[in-house]
Amino acid sequence: MSRIGKQPIKVPSGVELKIVGSSVSVKGPKGNLQREMHPNMKIEFQDSEVRVLRSTDDRLDRSLHGLTRSLINNMVVGVTEGYSKQLNIVGVGYKVALKGKDLLLNLGHSHEINYPAPDGIEFEVDPKKNTIVIKGVNKEVVGQTSAEIRGFRPPEPYKGKGVMYSTERIRRKAGKAAGKG
Repeated sequence: MSRIGKQPIKVPSGVELKIVGSSVSVKGPKGNLQREMHPNMKIEFQDSEVRVLRSTDDRLDRSLHGLTRSLINNMVVGVTEGYSKQLNIVGVGYKVALKGKDLLLNLGHSHEINYPAPDGIEFEVDPKKNTIVIKGVNKEVVGQTSAEIRGFRPPEPYKGKGVMYSTERIRRKAGKAAGKG
């Protein structure tokens, strides 16, 4: 048995969970999420607990067991608490600003980057500290959005400039050694 897959998911009060076939929809105070799960997984909801069961011990079913449980748990956590990631922008002249719901980034390129907010994502910007907080109910979309923004100017190891996660540490490298001889 999967150690993760056999754990029940507690559904807090105020969260409405519906299972129709292999489709799971979760509605909570922060928003709604809906996802189609693999048909091999059996999802049972009773007494404010969700359990994920597998029909066989095939390799595919074993690999899907823990994954399905984690996906449903992430949906429940997302609609109750939400997810957020913080990005720091480091570098001389690097700036970030909010333009409506979109991000306006100056990252040393010849042009400004206008990044439109995806559905369900909200940005908070602190221009003094050059930080961006990305918030949303869907863990995957929050992670993908932060990765795309980081991809515009990944941190580099020589000067430490770029867009980085707040928890990320950049391993610094020494530059070229001056005149060996």
